[in-house]
Amino acid sequence: MGHLTIKMSGHPPFGAQVICNGHEWVACQASRQGIAFAKDGNCFTAITDTQALAAVADTLSEPDTTGRLAAVCERWIYTACLCFGLSLEEQQRSRFRYEYSVYQAEYSRNLLFGSGAQMEEVFGRLVDRSRGRLDVPRLRTLFGAKARPHRDRTSSSRIEVVVETPRYDLTLFKVHFGALTLKAYTKGEHVLRFEAIVHNTKELGCGRVLARFPEIVARLTSMLERFLATLDCVDAAFIADQTLDQLPLPSQIGSTRVGGIDLNKPRLRATLAAVLALAPAPGGFTVAQLTAKVQAMTGQTDRDYSTRQAAYDLKKLRGKDLVVKPGRSRRYHAPPDALRTITALLVLRDQVLRPILAGVRVPRRGRKPNTWTRTDQHYETLRIDMKALFNDCGIAA
Repeated sequence: MGHLTIKMSGHPPFGAQVICNGHEWVACQASRQGIAFAKDGNCFTAITDTQALAAVADTLSEPDTTGRLAAVCERWIYTACLCFGLSLEEQQRSRFRYEYSVYQAEYSRNLLFGSGAQMEEVFGRLVDRSRGRLDVPRLRTLFGAKARPHRDRTSSSRIEVVVETPRYDLTLFKVHFGALTLKAYTKGEHVLRFEAIVHNTKELGCGRVLARFPEIVARLTSMLERFLATLDCVDAAFIADQTLDQLPLPSQIGSTRVGGIDLNKPRLRATLAAVLALAPAPGGFTVAQLTAKVQAMTGQTDRDYSTRQAAYDLKKLRGKDLVVKPGRSRRYHAPPDALRTITALLVLRDQVLRPILAGVRVPRRGRKPNTWTRTDQHYETLRIDMKALFNDCGIAA
């Protein structure tokens, strides 16, 4: 496959682990087809024909790929690895053969930027707006050089271990769901990478034998597309007409009448926040997972927020089309429009209304802080304008 690593046990039954690098295979095939590109490690940093290179990469998920993978493994494992434990004669006499399964896999998509500074701005804004709403507990940042390298600058020696000693500041944005991981980070000077990783393919529920490789890739692709769609919905939010007026009203689920959604109740706000955090979950989420997420975010116990309460809250959200439950499935999904609505409701209350009302209660602001961001400027402008509006309406003294 262009870059192949085989780890083998030195004693019977000679278990082996084969690690294939798909980026190297794509690079080799692209070179054969005359596609010009620049590559830094596992990262394509410049591509002349992106569609042609994407077509080459898509061949990795075709059914014929399993045959090529098996052929590459067998080309090396019997003659270059197993021969140290069993000679070729002993292999033929004992009919020793390997059966291959896929245990771990990664699927990535790269966004190429013409400007590294613009990429940092986009990614920084994405992390700031999405981290809290997706309930990312910790953000890992590795610090290296003071600034991102430029194309016209060359270093005397290449840093081989970029994880321990990065050449510039690197922020890793991760969301974990059991043995599944969704990750976003900057790669190289102009590349923003998104990855879907399965650490144990048993989690996907589609089998792990090599013949299932195309389906494994397809599920990782769907998982990554859902992650990207969720990030887009959470980052760019809006509220449709009459949504605020309709939310508190009762709704109907089949023949059952359920209550409306009152955002003044902390329990409903915690449920909405938990739905938003579970939105990227591959395959949706269950009532038990929602209960556990609400308890983790609020510090409550089963006595404070039970599975029965979570099920009723989900009924309320279904009545407003904020979550759906396809068919007879026990898993819930949040459609893109619903994610935008949930995000907008939480952001408006927590980051707009509360700061504005808090600012109105304080007629004079203290000394301007040393760190004054654009968001602080917007809040200050809103505070001044809203104070004048409240005075005209007779709300503020």
